[in-house]
Amino acid sequence: MVERVCVGAIAGAFGVRGEVRLKSFCAEPEAIADYAPLTTEDGMRSFDLTLDRAIKNGFAARLSGVSTREEADALRGVRLFVSRDRLPEIDSDEFYHADLINLEVVDTGGVLLGRVKAVLNHGASDLLEVALANRSESVLLPFTQAIVPNVDLATRRLVADPPDGLFPDE
Repeated sequence: MVERVCVGAIAGAFGVRGEVRLKSFCAEPEAIADYAPLTTEDGMRSFDLTLDRAIKNGFAARLSGVSTREEADALRGVRLFVSRDRLPEIDSDEFYHADLINLEVVDTGGVLLGRVKAVLNHGASDLLEVALANRSESVLLPFTQAIVPNVDLATRRLVADPPDGLFPDE
């Protein structure tokens, strides 16, 4: 399992006094403030966080050590992480997206289909972007109990029962 989990990203400056546009990747978006201090991916910087208000696609927020628009804009694209042990416990049938990345995807007969490249959510439910084995293409696999009946984090693989025709040459 992943030791640190990405909980948000900075989308740039908001205003002229050092606020940032913050995207939260938490199930309850405002919960990101509960996990502060947040660190950069390389662990070199740490920020205390104050959410000022909700704005379109995120929050206007203040980060410790950031007081000018230029400093805030310089952080555009920076992803913010928290230690996994600070996140809430989840049920056995729930998963953090970070845990699913790079899992092997096999069909119900054990044939390797590919690896999970990304977990996407466009509103209705999660989709797994599966990079096909020995190919440069990817397919989107709905992440539902019916289509992905088994996820085994210990063996780093998941079993998929995809709809006919979703994977080439199946």
